[in-house]
Amino acid sequence: MSDKGVALYFRQFGNPEAPKLCLLHGLFGSANNWMGVVKYLQDGFHIIVPDLRNHGRSPHHKEMDYGVMADDLLLLFEHLESSSVYLVGHSMGGKVAMWLALQRPEWVEKLVVADIAPVTYAHRFDNIFQALAGLPIDEISNREEADRRLAERVSERDVRQYLLQNLLKQADGWRWRFNLEGLRGAISDLVGFPQAGSEIFAGETLFVHGEKSDYVTDAYRERIAQLFPHYRLRTLHGAGHWLYAEQPRLFAQVVRNFIAG
Repeated sequence: MSDKGVALYFRQFGNPEAPKLCLLHGLFGSANNWMGVVKYLQDGFHIIVPDLRNHGRSPHHKEMDYGVMADDLLLLFEHLESSSVYLVGHSMGGKVAMWLALQRPEWVEKLVVADIAPVTYAHRFDNIFQALAGLPIDEISNREEADRRLAERVSERDVRQYLLQNLLKQADGWRWRFNLEGLRGAISDLVGFPQAGSEIFAGETLFVHGEKSDYVTDAYRERIAQLFPHYRLRTLHGAGHWLYAEQPRLFAQVVRNFIAG
């Protein structure tokens, strides 16, 4: 399986001799998104934070679905000479984590899935893709101008700031760090979830969701239970979809307590 992966860029924190904890970001994100959580978890873990393919500093590739992204992780874990890891994934990263746990459960000690379920969601990203593709990055002079122009289509300031983390200044101008066209072409796969056969993940699994988010509803609990029979559900009160960024200390505490329990 892992012979098909690409070599992901990753960052490491904590004690290399401690248990390995891998954190996976969501769509349009990168390893940098986890830094607020890392500082609360690096004492006691060897933390591995990769950029998933077509994101951050990792390679761009025309193939992008949950199968190949799981292959990428296996290649990374083998490179690090890991036998198994504690795996935490948010949104798209949560789907990568779930699929790896279902296909190769021996690699996953415990699983934490943040604000996502193993189901197909409505495609909510047309406006964002149109806004990003329509931003004339060859004409902008600074990030403030990029933000003003993006605001014409994306009203939420937090979402704009999240996206603009990926705008990279180079000697010859600006470029997107993520593979915009690759993500746009893969989005129908990314909002879905692969069809599992008889696979289950029998390990301990924690689904953490934001109280103000609609990504994990009661309607999805039957499917969650089918695939992850030993799951628990925890609500972070006052948090939305980006729960780990909104409440990093509490999120880290929830993860640490779950792993220790």
